[in-house]
Amino acid sequence: MALVVQKFGGTSVANCNRIKRVADRVIRRKKQGDDVVVVLSAMAGQTNYLISLALEMQNQPDKREMDVLLATGEQVTISLFSMAVKARGFDAESFLGYQIPIETDTAHTKARIKNIPTDKLKRAIDQGKIPVVAGFQGVDDMGDITTLGRGGSDTTAVAVAVALNADVCEIYTDVDGVYTTDPNICPAARKIDKISYEEMLEMASLGAKVLEIRSVEFAMRYNMPLHVRSSFTEKPGTMVVKEDESMEDVLVSAVTYSRDEARITVKKVPDKPGIAASLFNPISEANIVVDMIIQNTREGNLTDMTFTVPKGDYEQAMDIVQKTAKEIGAESVAGDKGISKVSIVGVGMRNHAGVASKMFDILAKHGVNILMISTSEIKVSCIIDEKFTELAVRALHEGFGLDKEK
Repeated sequence: MALVVQKFGGTSVANCNRIKRVADRVIRRKKQGDDVVVVLSAMAGQTNYLISLALEMQNQPDKREMDVLLATGEQVTISLFSMAVKARGFDAESFLGYQIPIETDTAHTKARIKNIPTDKLKRAIDQGKIPVVAGFQGVDDMGDITTLGRGGSDTTAVAVAVALNADVCEIYTDVDGVYTTDPNICPAARKIDKISYEEMLEMASLGAKVLEIRSVEFAMRYNMPLHVRSSFTEKPGTMVVKEDESMEDVLVSAVTYSRDEARITVKKVPDKPGIAASLFNPISEANIVVDMIIQNTREGNLTDMTFTVPKGDYEQAMDIVQKTAKEIGAESVAGDKGISKVSIVGVGMRNHAGVASKMFDILAKHGVNILMISTSEIKVSCIIDEKFTELAVRALHEGFGLDKEK
């Protein structure tokens, strides 16, 4: 008998019929003898609907009140699901974030989980019930409702699995696993049977939307096996596990892309100690994540600094940077939202030379200009003009042979 945490995303619980089908699936697993804990997202489209309501009230909604509003989406889902389970002769008990409690820090709309007591969940399991947990939400030390940001239900599921010392955390979504790239723009994309935590972490951070990055971090830190599966088939999906030697045989495992990028350039910045800290500290204090950073030296002890931020944070970041630029004596600030990021990922890069140059050659042959470059041991990322995104992804996928069966 295994202890399994199953997370179902918004498309899996998009309406009452789908919720009933998920209940049937969970009950089948329960009948097989496994203990099951379920984590649910809000119904598809519900979070966006709630955000639209908030924007009718404030141009930049208050973050504390935004958390109170958005947390209602998962409350609806877990209650309906629990009713569906009970209608089928089994018992379930729903838990909101504050009821467990899922303890977080105080960063509203982007909170991080600190601790999850398991007494209530274990008691429900011992009583033969199916615990049903609201994903995406928690509670801070002040008793205020918090949310974990987009994709936060994945993080909830993995954190609950780790806290309970579960055997596996299954992430159910509308795709049947992790693919070599987005099948919607590259029909030759293939499902990956097994991928390492590190590769999945890079893919999640670089734009792959199958798993939320913090969920992969949790899983890797505590060696929690993840199984990414489809809610609509019984086929095995992709296992995300600890790296093994066979994974290094593959030079590049996947091509990812992200259109959620914006670029900011601060021109003619005084080139002296402390300036970079003065520029980036206010951005960090606003909880805005900076990705790539490039510094170009000019004559006369001046430099240009260019960096990228999430597109959703662009306006706020520009406001902060324009103010800071005046304080540090920079000449001007320029921004660009018409960019995207394409990346190649693979643990095999560690032991092979020439991967980056091959990527650059492929892009050049297809007329794609590179605006910025970032590398790590197992990935190479390029910022390009957004209009070339799909072309670049297909070219790289074919160029590295990912369209061929291994």
